[in-house]
Amino acid sequence: MAKILAVDDMRSMRELIKSVLVKRGHQVDIHEDGIKALEYAKKNNVDLVITDINMPNMNGLELVGELRKLTNYSKTPILILTTESTDDKKQLARSSGANGWIQKPFNPDRLVAAVDKTMSK
Repeated sequence: MAKILAVDDMRSMRELIKSVLVKRGHQVDIHEDGIKALEYAKKNNVDLVITDINMPNMNGLELVGELRKLTNYSKTPILILTTESTDDKKQLARSSGANGWIQKPFNPDRLVAAVDKTMSK
């Protein structure tokens, strides 16, 4: 079981991610933007972060960069879950410190497989 932080500005997406991963035995904390997620991360440790890119207040790439500055998140796996699909966005995500990419809309089994793969590294 992993403790996972999921960040997305769409409530339905947050709830879907949580539902899929909780059914697999994970603990999932959800937040609607990067600022709230960063505040949470400064007070709590998680095993994996899943974040959207396009969010108000602080986008996912900014969140990844800020998390990587925190000692306890310098090596924490981070997955990007987004509708974006361009190679330049993927490169930006990698250069900001993300470990993987999942395209929305996603198949729940694919999300679980990506989480399992990322957690096993």
